Amino acid sequence: MFLPTQETLSENDIELSLKNVTKDGYISQIMVNLTTGPILVSFALRFGANFFIIGLMSAIPTICNFFQIPTIFLIEKLRNRRAISVFSLTLYRICLLTIGLVPFFFKSESGLIFLIIFLSLQSIFASIGHTAWNFWMHDLIPQKILGKFFSRRLLISTFMGLITNLLAGIFIDFWKTNFVNAEDFGYSILYFLGFIFGLISVYYISKISEPMMIKLDGKPKFFQTISEPYKDKNFKKLLIFLFFWYFTIGLTVPFFTVYMLEKLHLSLTIVVVFTVISQLVNLMFLKLWGSLSDKFSNKSVLSISCPMFLLCILAWIFTSVSALYLLTIPLLVVIHILMGISLAGTSLSLSNIGLKLAPRGKANWFLAIASLFTSISLGVAPIIGGLLVNIFEFSNFSWTLTWNFPNEGTTIQILSLQGIDFFFIIAIFIGLFALFRLKLVKEEGEVKNQIIRNEFMSEIRKSLRSLFRIGRSKVPFVTAISIYPWQSRKSLKKNKKIGKTLN
Repeated sequence: MFLPTQETLSENDIELSLKNVTKDGYISQIMVNLTTGPILVSFALRFGANFFIIGLMSAIPTICNFFQIPTIFLIEKLRNRRAISVFSLTLYRICLLTIGLVPFFFKSESGLIFLIIFLSLQSIFASIGHTAWNFWMHDLIPQKILGKFFSRRLLISTFMGLITNLLAGIFIDFWKTNFVNAEDFGYSILYFLGFIFGLISVYYISKISEPMMIKLDGKPKFFQTISEPYKDKNFKKLLIFLFFWYFTIGLTVPFFTVYMLEKLHLSLTIVVVFTVISQLVNLMFLKLWGSLSDKFSNKSVLSISCPMFLLCILAWIFTSVSALYLLTIPLLVVIHILMGISLAGTSLSLSNIGLKLAPRGKANWFLAIASLFTSISLGVAPIIGGLLVNIFEFSNFSWTLTWNFPNEGTTIQILSLQGIDFFFIIAIFIGLFALFRLKLVKEEGEVKNQIIRNEFMSEIRKSLRSLFRIGRSKVPFVTAISIYPWQSRKSLKKNKKIGKTLN
């Protein structure tokens, strides 16, 4: 059989598999950062995309997650998740190569149409492959190390991603400056590189062992199976939270890059630098959030990281206020730092809470339904967001402060809402409702918010003291990053010795 499953896995099999999972993580992240995010948005803008098209492109990957339902039947029939992942993710990589060829054959609107078509095909294959992958990982990775393992994998992946993002942004601006008449082909080069790294990641995926699937009594019936997660009252509450929280994400995150490029008129390099700052902070805090989620619960982490993200959305509104133009860049730095901290906690915990609450043996359907809810939310939200921008495009709300003197007066603009700002406000209210729904979810190990806040701040203070000591002992920067912010006193002394040795 092609890429066969194994009835039992030895400790050595699991260890080698986890290493390959980690290698795939950072190599596939390089592929993703070369072909999505600011690069994809900038590429689409070159073909004349507007807010609605950007919203549609952001929605396509999640809309295509509807293919997870038939994928589950495919998994149950073939019972070989590795083969399904390898085959579909290879086709995903071929779509990247095809997108890279678009500038060679199409221009302006026709190029945008084919970009959307190939992006849709890529997203379908990604949905199939990632569905099989998630169910595969659920059975492969031991529950007791789930949080720490994925936080470490995300740590390495994010570090590789931020370097890739920065280099890609610099490359595109360099190409635009030096090859004015062939500007679009710079994006083609990035997509070709993404294709190569994507094939390498598929190679490592093929080397991961797969445990044999648990056999269920009888064949799964569609309507009976998809209704089962709704009968679990606690999981149903989780689904409602996921829907509204991801709706908040879908209304805001896809438009941050467009906001900086179009409204604040920043260069792609500057935009990528902000993205790198956010990813770097994300990298630094992943292990801390992973430790807290294992020590307490994913819900406890979400109770801190989600409100922090809502504050970031609110802060975006003030970046275009005329009275604060001198503070726009510093404010963007602060926003991206806080976003990096909050998204490290939310991305990790949102992934793990579904894995934890899904019953073993039935996880495939429970996780698929959870993913379906998030897909609907993330699919609808950007499209609504793109339409709202057009509706509110000529709407304006200003709040000014006027101080009149005997012969003259001074007017200072405190707040100005226009276009995209309005649905940032809408997103905040939806996010607050999602937090209310989160309180109703029950998870083993959850504690009061004050306890997790105190623990979080304690870790931050401990980390700052550690960094101060590291600075005095001249530990190299890379070593400092690798141990921040989860440094213990014992390992601190060890790293001090390392620093002295290296220096």
